[in-house]
Amino acid sequence: MKEPVSSNAGHRGRLRRRFLDRGIGSLHEHEALELLLTFAIPRRDVKALAKALLNRFGSFSGVLDASEYDLTGFDGIGENAAALILLVKAAGSLYLEQRIHNVSLMDSVNACADFVRMKLGCGGKETMLVMFLNRQYHLLGYGCIAGTIDQAAVYPREILEQCMRYHATAVMLAHNHPSGICSPSEDDVRLTLTIRDLLRGANIELLDHLLVTPYDWMSLKEHHLI
Repeated sequence: MKEPVSSNAGHRGRLRRRFLDRGIGSLHEHEALELLLTFAIPRRDVKALAKALLNRFGSFSGVLDASEYDLTGFDGIGENAAALILLVKAAGSLYLEQRIHNVSLMDSVNACADFVRMKLGCGGKETMLVMFLNRQYHLLGYGCIAGTIDQAAVYPREILEQCMRYHATAVMLAHNHPSGICSPSEDDVRLTLTIRDLLRGANIELLDHLLVTPYDWMSLKEHHLI
């Protein structure tokens, strides 16, 4: 059975035109999500659905951070809409990753933090992101080490082996705190120093260790903890 064509096509057109003319800031949060949903659900009024999603996940960013399981389990969201929502966040992460590939992370810590927050900030498990850098502090590649809800299972010698594989001369570490508390624990600092000392023995510099949450980040180096 075909869904009825929305009688609100003019409203959708006005939302789209307002976004194209004046940007995302011209839309209310529910309107931005509504506009996004129209591309996956073209034949149904999705205003109420957008508001329901915001109510369930708390914010536009909360919707983007939702898992496929949570999205497809929400009444009114099918596989197409879930895929589009997941794609938007993945595209944002790819954009930020490519932005930092050809810049010195020594001079672009803010850009690096944006990428890490997009990649890890809202993760439900503590995860370590290890970025391998060349002599100009350009990104050669990166890897993720997933952990439990409160501890990343990080093995310093594996990081050193990966450095050899990438021919890296420097490393940037980052990890998330699912608790939302942007403050390092004693274990965080102790592990960082262990990794620093191991890398130093191989003439590899530990550039920094960033701690991220969905809404904040901090540098252990700037706080003189490494």
